[in-house]
Amino acid sequence: MRIELLHIDDCPNTAKALEHVETALATMGQRGVTVHTRLIKSPADTVGTGFAGSPTITADGADIFPDGAPSSDLACRIYRTTGGYAGAPTVDQVVKALTNHGL
Repeated sequence: MRIELLHIDDCPNTAKALEHVETALATMGQRGVTVHTRLIKSPADTVGTGFAGSPTITADGADIFPDGAPSSDLACRIYRTTGGYAGAPTVDQVVKALTNHGL
């Protein structure tokens, strides 16, 4: 499975999202899975990526949080968490989403 973190330049939530994905993978015993980061520089870069705002986490090209609508806008994304809205999903949310995607 290919895990990708799609983000825009200077996104304040990229590092936190990457940390949460890596922690989730470790929690799942999947330390060997690499998280690839992809910088989205223009609306054309979003084509076929599942991008729904920065940061978007995909598994084999599909957004693991499908409630986000695909977008070509180079904008931030927010996630609904148990603590309210946040710029990145929680580790538990990532674990659940990756499990739902067959990892």
